[in-house]
Amino acid sequence: MDTSKRAGKEIHMCTAVRFSNEEGSVFLGRNLDWSCGYGENVRIMPKGFMIPSAFVESTPAKHAVIGMCVEFQNYPLFFDCGNDAGLAVAGLNHPGCAEYAPNPIEGKTNIAAYEFPTWVAANFETVDEVEAALANSLIIEKHFNEHFPVSYLHWIIGDATRSIVVESRADGLHVFDNPVDVLANHPNFEWHLTNLRTYITATPDMPAPATWGRAELVPFGAGAGMRGIPGDVYSPSRFVKVAYLNANYPTKSGESDNVVRMFHTLSNVSMPEGASAMSNGEFEKTVYTSCFSGATGRYYFNTYDDFAIRYASLKDATRADGNTLIECELKRFE
Repeated sequence: MDTSKRAGKEIHMCTAVRFSNEEGSVFLGRNLDWSCGYGENVRIMPKGFMIPSAFVESTPAKHAVIGMCVEFQNYPLFFDCGNDAGLAVAGLNHPGCAEYAPNPIEGKTNIAAYEFPTWVAANFETVDEVEAALANSLIIEKHFNEHFPVSYLHWIIGDATRSIVVESRADGLHVFDNPVDVLANHPNFEWHLTNLRTYITATPDMPAPATWGRAELVPFGAGAGMRGIPGDVYSPSRFVKVAYLNANYPTKSGESDNVVRMFHTLSNVSMPEGASAMSNGEFEKTVYTSCFSGATGRYYFNTYDDFAIRYASLKDATRADGNTLIECELKRFE
């Protein structure tokens, strides 16, 4: 499969969100938006899988990993994934902002951009561990092969306690605490956080009646306090809307209610075909929506053409020979 005309520096859109349930377990999900799919599938990389690396010797995975990827010759090019310790990562498009190091530097942990999600999920248990390792790391501008050019991304990494955003720029790697637990695309992350100040009066509460002169004014109904929250699919707008929804959604317990929460939240920033055209005239759409549950090791997803939510489980990792990606058995979420 040749993805060279569907990647690189074309700006496409994605949105991601993280939250915890009442029991303290993590859920991390995302929309992947593009004009068409990449031939992606859910795969499990079992614990002990020997991971080839562009800059160091192959090492065995410390954790079993599940996620959506393009599989090429038994290598998983993960878009997003989670591991058996409850750590998850998702890469979102960031061309024009992201810049990778041109070459590896001796003494650093050098990671090819395409390796980054696998490196995170295969090696670490917590966000704190990842953040510490990133202090001496570089992301290198290296393509996987001639069919898979470099994609310019930034990443959200989450566990049960918090999330961070990782951005590679001309002056090096930047790691941000993510107090709102969401991510979109352009521009850089700290701009998005500052922009939220524009919307601090938004509230889910019903406004009180007001008197203007002799006129007694009452709201038309629920939602009046949310006026001003954007509804378009522009990256800054999606960041604001998903941050608002994530901040105000009531905390739920268990698994099912939180899977429902994730898919309802992300459906509010999804892209229907015809709403947004790319530079080549093709319309973007939400190719798939996903949700990783740290408590159960399940990876839930649906697609643009099939709203039914299906899932696979890391429990299937026990069926592996250790060095082969596992094609997952999909079950229907009910």
